[in-house]
Amino acid sequence: MIYLYNCYGGTHSSSIASAVHLNKLPKDRIPTKEEILNVDYFNTLTTKDFGRIIFRGIDEDGNKVYTVGRGSSKVLLPCMGNLLRLAHDEMGLNQRIILSNTSPTVPFAMTMGGLFSRRMGIDFLGVPLLVKGVKQSYAKVVELVEKTRKKAQESNDPIMIIYNKDSEH
Repeated sequence: MIYLYNCYGGTHSSSIASAVHLNKLPKDRIPTKEEILNVDYFNTLTTKDFGRIIFRGIDEDGNKVYTVGRGSSKVLLPCMGNLLRLAHDEMGLNQRIILSNTSPTVPFAMTMGGLFSRRMGIDFLGVPLLVKGVKQSYAKVVELVEKTRKKAQESNDPIMIIYNKDSEH
């Protein structure tokens, strides 16, 4: 199985979610500033990296974990899902793929931190806001990862898009 966590930039909430999934961050406590800042690709990607699928590691069950920044596109995930389903149905793709949107976990502090740091290059304002945002939303990220894994285990759907909003699957 392949997990593909996605968010706006692919560098904040999806990076944290992939690190939680891969047990690189603790599930039982909020990580320290240093642990957050040491997550691979955290706060390093730019808009030029939108759409770049980045391998993050293999989990304890042998599943591959990736992330992608989708920008503000509303069609990228459905398009990816349709393309993957076509590859599954028509070309024999035999790997289950789970796309999980981490954007619903992003608090205002993280949004502003990303804006200041990644868009404006003002790290002395952005990075502290990003760390604050991760700490604020950390329990939600851990819950999102656990729900993603549970939904993946409970379904046989070869291609699953999880929007992580109550009204959507």
